[in-house]
Amino acid sequence: MAKRDYYEVLGIGRNANDEEIKKAYRKLALKYHPDKNPGDNESEEKFKESAEAYEVLRDPEKRSLYDHYGHEGLRGTGFQGFTGFEDIFSSFSDIFEDFFGFGTGGRKRETSRRGSDLRYDLQISFLEAAFGKEAEIEIERPEECQNCKGSGAKPGTSRLQCHVCGGRGQIIRSQGFFSISTTCYQCNGEGTIIKESCKECNGRGRIRETKKILVKIPRGVETGSRIRLKGEGERGIKGGPYGDLYIFIHVEPHPFFERDGDDVICQIPISFSQATLGSEIEVPILEGSKKLTIPAGTQTNETFRLKGEGFYHLHGSGRGDLLIQVVVKTPTSLTKRQEELLREFAEISGEEISKKQKNFFQKLKDFT
Repeated sequence: MAKRDYYEVLGIGRNANDEEIKKAYRKLALKYHPDKNPGDNESEEKFKESAEAYEVLRDPEKRSLYDHYGHEGLRGTGFQGFTGFEDIFSSFSDIFEDFFGFGTGGRKRETSRRGSDLRYDLQISFLEAAFGKEAEIEIERPEECQNCKGSGAKPGTSRLQCHVCGGRGQIIRSQGFFSISTTCYQCNGEGTIIKESCKECNGRGRIRETKKILVKIPRGVETGSRIRLKGEGERGIKGGPYGDLYIFIHVEPHPFFERDGDDVICQIPISFSQATLGSEIEVPILEGSKKLTIPAGTQTNETFRLKGEGFYHLHGSGRGDLLIQVVVKTPTSLTKRQEELLREFAEISGEEISKKQKNFFQKLKDFT
């Protein structure tokens, strides 16, 4: 069954801000919470559907991919929705507490989380798209602070267990059929506190660093092509895996060639005599030049095909073709001798109709 639009699921507009997204999800999560609707399959599905919509729209990278490419754009991000309640509560335990205090009903709280995906827009030339290239890019992403090894605590010290929540990160109490929990006010849900913060990262445990990455651009890419580099996104939280890096390709236009699928189109001017008598000319191709035979009597806009001189197929073997459209140029300035020869040619061809033309224009003038 086709998935519903995520904005429609949460009942919000496409320009909704983070607070509006959170508010909409809070309302649906409370309404369809499984502890509130035991045995109701429809509510369970809506609970999962709203969680999936929230997970995508709350993440700037996933939301951008979804806005541009819909559900298809999320295929390569590693996110495929949620399989069950445990999956949802594991990912959103802190979110549930922050929203409305409903805990996970005794479910184990998972503190690790996969890092966010990153996006990099890369501009390449027309010929680089045709034949591929290797490009070195620089990305900035948060990495573990080497000074404190990610603890956030001053070197030589360690994080201490929170005495308020006993290291759980939550203060829990029972109320009816709900297990009510609130984030610990002392440790903000971490379960531990820092007595002295690391000066390098200010207690965050991570700092932003620049990394150079070599990207192999396959031949045949086009604007909109996307390359996924697994594990090159942001570092995960609490030991979680790295996210992925997505390279979005933008191809610059070429002043002479134009792409049509995997074929390449260009226009070549030829002279009146070349078109009339035929000729062998040299035409540019993507990799230099090639001889092309122009048959006698060629008309303007006739197209000639050079097999296998276009773009390489991105998915599969072989190449497209080069389509050469000839344009016959009419001479604009003639020598006296050239004009005489052309008049003689016209007479021999029976094209001397100047008198008839004069009669025609005279009749047209009389008529008007």
